[in-house]
Amino acid sequence: MAQLSREISERLMGVSTATLTTALFKRGFRNVFIQGPQRMNKGANMVGPAYTLRYIPAREDLDGLDCFENPANPQRKAVEECPLGAVFVIDSRQDATAASAGCILVTRLQILGCHGVVTDGGFRDSPEIEQLEIPSYHVRPSAPTNLTKHHAVAIDDPIACGGVAVFPGDIMVGDNEGVVCIPLHLVDEISEIAVEMTLFEDFVLEKVQNGASIVGLYPPTDPKTLEEYEEWQNQ
Repeated sequence: MAQLSREISERLMGVSTATLTTALFKRGFRNVFIQGPQRMNKGANMVGPAYTLRYIPAREDLDGLDCFENPANPQRKAVEECPLGAVFVIDSRQDATAASAGCILVTRLQILGCHGVVTDGGFRDSPEIEQLEIPSYHVRPSAPTNLTKHHAVAIDDPIACGGVAVFPGDIMVGDNEGVVCIPLHLVDEISEIAVEMTLFEDFVLEKVQNGASIVGLYPPTDPKTLEEYEEWQNQ
């Protein structure tokens, strides 16, 4: 799995998912924000390449508790093989009526150096997961074991999560608002654009807080706006 450079990682740690969605929209990408999952433990941004697990609906003759005795069980195997620095992304078909995982598995991911975990379903043991350091995103708490609804079938394959196509290695960025998926080949460009946008928006917000109108300022249709922005940067 390709690792991000420190420079790109630092850029993405300092920008919001809102800014990233606009930066991607400028490049023609409309469907990049994973719909549904919310962060369970507020904190610094989550950044890392996607490592995926895909569920299909459970089937009674295959999904009994004894399936966990098999070390090749895809859910258990995926957790144990999660690469250092990855974001573990689970396709639960937007079904939160059974858990995608629980505190023990998420704790194991944290110990392995996973940078975050995202599901478009729910987690069990959610109060305990909220106390972990690893950034964790789900739709809502769900106590029933995954086996009642989910059958794990594929590891590190393309998946859908929250209505977004996620390919292994795509860069996942999460903040306290949600999670964005950035196609890997665009991450350098998008991170640069997002940093510049963030800086400009800091300038705009300062002007607005001091009573300025947004007309001609945001967007900067008045030529004086960019002149003032350049002066502001040089202060």
